[in-house]
Amino acid sequence: MDKRNFAFDRINYLLLAIGMVIVIIGFILMSGSGSTDTAYNPDIFSARRIKVAPVVCLIGFLSMIYAVVRRPKNKEGEK
Repeated sequence: MDKRNFAFDRINYLLLAIGMVIVIIGFILMSGSGSTDTAYNPDIFSARRIKVAPVVCLIGFLSMIYAVVRRPKNKEGEK
């Protein structure tokens, strides 16, 4: 098969995988125990859960968008 017919190359798939791993890390950073009706847990408002984790997820989603939009480079001599 001719490689020019594929929309993505190996780098695109690698960037997509890296972006997905970053998003998963962001969701893991957001996880934790919550408050119940009988006990209040102030950790639900920690900086890690409401500031750091969403930014990590955003970076992951932006890197995935870049991986989809990125155009594979043509080899020399090909159009």
